[in-house]
Amino acid sequence: MKFMKLGTRPDTFYTEEATRTVMSDVPSDLTVQINDVTYLLHKYPLLPKSGLLQRLCSESDDRSNSVALDLHDIPGGEEAFELCAKFCYGITINLSAHNFVSAFCAAKFLRMTEAVEKGNLAMKLEAFFSSCILEGWKDSILTLQNTEKVYEWSENLGIIRRCIESIVDKILTPPTKVTWSYTYTRPGYWTKRHQSSVPRDWWTEDLSFLGIDIFRCIVAAVKSTNMLQPQLIGEALHVYASRWLPEITENRPNETSTSQEQDSPGRKQKILETIVGLIPADKGSVSIKFLLRLLRITNFLAVSPVTKAELLRLSGLQLEEATLSDLLLPAQTPNDQTSTNIDMVTMVLESFLRQWRRQTPADESRLLMSIQKIGKLIDSYLPVVAKDANMPVQKVASLAETLPGIARPHHDDLYKAINIYLKEHPELSKIEKKQLCRVLDCQKLSPGVRAHAVRNEHLPLRTVVQILFFEQEKGNYITNKKHTSRELGTAGVLESNDKLPLRPTRNREGKSEMRGFCNSVEFMQKEIK
Repeated sequence: MKFMKLGTRPDTFYTEEATRTVMSDVPSDLTVQINDVTYLLHKYPLLPKSGLLQRLCSESDDRSNSVALDLHDIPGGEEAFELCAKFCYGITINLSAHNFVSAFCAAKFLRMTEAVEKGNLAMKLEAFFSSCILEGWKDSILTLQNTEKVYEWSENLGIIRRCIESIVDKILTPPTKVTWSYTYTRPGYWTKRHQSSVPRDWWTEDLSFLGIDIFRCIVAAVKSTNMLQPQLIGEALHVYASRWLPEITENRPNETSTSQEQDSPGRKQKILETIVGLIPADKGSVSIKFLLRLLRITNFLAVSPVTKAELLRLSGLQLEEATLSDLLLPAQTPNDQTSTNIDMVTMVLESFLRQWRRQTPADESRLLMSIQKIGKLIDSYLPVVAKDANMPVQKVASLAETLPGIARPHHDDLYKAINIYLKEHPELSKIEKKQLCRVLDCQKLSPGVRAHAVRNEHLPLRTVVQILFFEQEKGNYITNKKHTSRELGTAGVLESNDKLPLRPTRNREGKSEMRGFCNSVEFMQKEIK
């Protein structure tokens, strides 16, 4: 960090109660009130350098030599005014990116310009800004941070614009030419630091300290150049969100402020909406995990419908990249009794399907691979949510049925999820069991799973009967292929009760056996109902 030292005299300002004054043999003839602080000063060092004080003193109705002024609206408050006053007295002041903004705005407010006196404070601060602050990376970042308290003044004086231009130029500098220091404390930092090359995302962490409005301006300016990969823009958004929206990450940075203003829902809402608006259009610029975590916290914040719709679209677009762990997000609200956010997964799946159906069938094999990959993902998710004792059957059934049939060439994983749910929820009614099992296609079950299913006492009778009929039909088909055409005409027809499907029972030794359980189709239909 660079400094500028002005003045040579020692600091003779002191405080007495709520009054600041300067040691002098000359009585004070200028009283300045700023907020709750009173300054007892002298006209002779201040007026020659301040056009504003000259005018105010000349307009004063006080006929005595002493003048009292109120400067409550000075940018930077009493601290900035005191810096300017000390400069007028020739007292040593040290200027840096920490106090430059307030000092510069106050100097402009007091009209400490070259038109009033040569070598005045405003000109010296302008030179320091141009030659030192704008040349440095962290100085420019710190200066922008300090503009928030005097944002309007900083914007009108061009401080914000010039700092942003300097920062953008440095971001676009090839990493091999980066010679300034930067902040990089994420995992792998020491490994990268000991390498000769600078990481491509070296700039993202320092930017995350800025306010959202300035951050938006910088990222938008960088995007407009099309000189950086979209993934780098996405990384900057991820780093910023991780700092200011701690709900998306388990590790909240230590530097994050916990003030009520910064943690307010309104501020977080603005940050979330801004980040979503900055996500590059290129697929994969941000990870699906990041998108899902942003989508989850929209339920805690009153974000606009446009923002939520865009997050759903982007999440659906990249759902193929998701892993099971990406989908295992906590429930939406503290009042939700479920442990996982199945509603959000269902909405993202619906978004994926809408976009999948709109694709042109130019490459049918690719579309088939895409939908079947999603099918495997959802069927790996269902057994996890099935273990949740508070998970409503309607939500599990709805998610399972959302996938089209083409997404599941086999139903073994689906059967596994249904079986787990039935075991974990023994209190289900017959109607609820039928609702859960209606998506199951026994023709897509492997022989081993069908053998397990017909002995599964948790399944509804209707499902067991369907599997048994399929087994018998399949057996008849195989038998028919080995017999004559005359036998083919009669072998596959169920005309007598002795060919009705069998239901698993237990004998006295506990071993499974098959025996006829009804004497007519009408009785079986009555049992199913």
